[in-house]
Amino acid sequence: MTLKRENFRMVRKLVVVAAGMFAFGYALVPIYKSICELTGINILALGDRNIPGATPDMPANTQVDTSRTITVEFDANARGPWEFKPAKRSLQVHPGELATVMYEFQNVQNRRMSAQAIPSYAPQQAGAHFNKLECFCFNQYTLEPGEKKSWPVVFVIDPKLSKDVKTITLSYTFFEVGGKTPAAPVADAGAHGLIGAGS
Repeated sequence: MTLKRENFRMVRKLVVVAAGMFAFGYALVPIYKSICELTGINILALGDRNIPGATPDMPANTQVDTSRTITVEFDANARGPWEFKPAKRSLQVHPGELATVMYEFQNVQNRRMSAQAIPSYAPQQAGAHFNKLECFCFNQYTLEPGEKKSWPVVFVIDPKLSKDVKTITLSYTFFEVGGKTPAAPVADAGAHGLIGAGS
């Protein structure tokens, strides 16, 4: 009988220990979140807070400077027998805001060609703050006779850009690879008059 009692006591202790371990494991998540919020060591703990103006899936972009608007003008220079132009001539953006413009190209020749674009900026100081995330100027392209292409330029203007700059001209010169590579056009910061020079 003594052995049975000892076994029964041991089973009771094991059940209590197992129940305690389960309860502790279940309580770990809220305890962990509370500790993280108090110490600030885990930013993920802030995701459950009700932050005004923020959606649960996409937090607000605090990098966008909505107090400023910059006009970005788009220019296309075609050095050769093809058509090259921006889908839009200009776009108004806030610094820090993601923006996209499409450029259209057509090989109007009766032969295949390979080409690439060179970008330039006016004023020149804007170049260091004009961040392209996607751009056709990074690659060379081969187009068949009569083939048309549309390419995006995805960009963000750094909010650190001088507040004196109200207008930026992004100019592309499209040239045939294998021929003489032209120099990038020098844009006049005061004129912004390159628009449509080769469209």
